Amino acid sequence: MRQGGRLRREQSSLTGAALGRLRDRKFRRLPAQRVQGERGALAFVRDVGFCSTFYRFPEGVACLWEAVAGRANPRWPRHSHHDAGIGLTWSLKDRLPASKRVYYGKLLKGRPLLVALDLFPMFYALVRGRQRARDYQVEYEAGRLSHTARRIMDAMLEEHPQYTRELRANVFMLEPAKTRGFERAMAELQQGLWVVKSEERYEPTFSYRWDLVESWLPKEVAEGRRLSREAAVAGLIERYTRGAVFTSERSLTRLFGLRADEVARAVTTLARARAIRSDCAVEGWPGRWLIHAAAAG
Repeated sequence: MRQGGRLRREQSSLTGAALGRLRDRKFRRLPAQRVQGERGALAFVRDVGFCSTFYRFPEGVACLWEAVAGRANPRWPRHSHHDAGIGLTWSLKDRLPASKRVYYGKLLKGRPLLVALDLFPMFYALVRGRQRARDYQVEYEAGRLSHTARRIMDAMLEEHPQYTRELRANVFMLEPAKTRGFERAMAELQQGLWVVKSEERYEPTFSYRWDLVESWLPKEVAEGRRLSREAAVAGLIERYTRGAVFTSERSLTRLFGLRADEVARAVTTLARARAIRSDCAVEGWPGRWLIHAAAAG
């Protein structure tokens, strides 16, 4: 009884304002903590697990641009190409993946993320399970991969990496009228963790270089293939909550596209391990919340 009473008192002392301040610190949304270069950006990504580049997820995801600006919801400048913060954010999102220190790709809701390499296997386990690159044929035959995406994978399996123009030529899609179809298929393959943009080349002309995910990150893909889906869900939720401080089961379901029962099982597992506090009341906020143990303590 005493333990239950103590927990209720701890939960009742949590306020929305205090949790918001904790998240601002974790997300580097304070002038004194803003990201100023590659070293700080890499530490930021590793700390929060994953972040968007410019997009602000309504569910609450760390954003590199906010971390560079040192404040929440910075206003997009009228002359963005002259803005130092925009320029630094753009440069960092190119340089960190190019040096293979983070993964960069469209993983959540079609939005690009920078992902810490130790977290990437969990995403791979959720998206691809035990599959390898050659299993794209299975997905195509099951109707889960478009015809254009299959043709691109045919070309990538034959030779990789490839620059965009070379790849488009190999799948006979160089004509301007076919650009949209090619880009849709590449987005499909990125979200499915089949291919990854491994470089942005600016000279002699601007171009992307593409590679197979399992060739670019062989160790991380092998680790992801060994993870069970249940372990990947729990690990991803714990790491996200550690960076975001607080969340809810409904928000996790929306953000990661998971089933409600998967989230509920993971939350139960994490609560038993005392990694998170579940079913918390927060002063000033309606509903019940999940709070990482480090913040709740």
